[in-house]
Amino acid sequence: MQQQQQQRRMFTAAVLAFIFILAAMGTTEAGKKEKPEKKVKKSDCGEWQWSVCVPTSGDCGLGTREGTRTGAECKQTMKTQRCKIPCNWKKQFGAECKYQFQAWGECDLNTALKTRTGNLKRALHNADCQKIVTISKPCGKLTKPKPQEPKKKKKEGKKQEKMLD
Repeated sequence: MQQQQQQRRMFTAAVLAFIFILAAMGTTEAGKKEKPEKKVKKSDCGEWQWSVCVPTSGDCGLGTREGTRTGAECKQTMKTQRCKIPCNWKKQFGAECKYQFQAWGECDLNTALKTRTGNLKRALHNADCQKIVTISKPCGKLTKPKPQEPKKKKKEGKKQEKMLD
């Protein structure tokens, strides 16, 4: 009798477990079907086109840039963005172009200038930058080295003076 009760309990537990699994699967299937599919929005808006960064004061530091884009159904076609122009960049090549420069070359005695080239390292906001640039600067003072007497002679002279004393 106990054995029959134990078998009934096991059978009932197995049936309940099976029903529970089916119910769980059914709710996830139903849950998936009930949710509406998200509509993929296809934007007819174009890419943002940014102006150069204009510093608030001076020629570097914090400033702003204007952005525009096209599109008939775009909610926003213009916006302003804060920007920064690093003060240590070579602004003669564009404030948004960063270059890696080589060492200064030898002084050209005809022009009294020395030059070096720089390769484009980074362009901010799709700036139009030259790939390679060359800069020049004055050589500075050009002095011929003075001929110096060897130090050994001076020391030898002092040794001779000591020996005479």
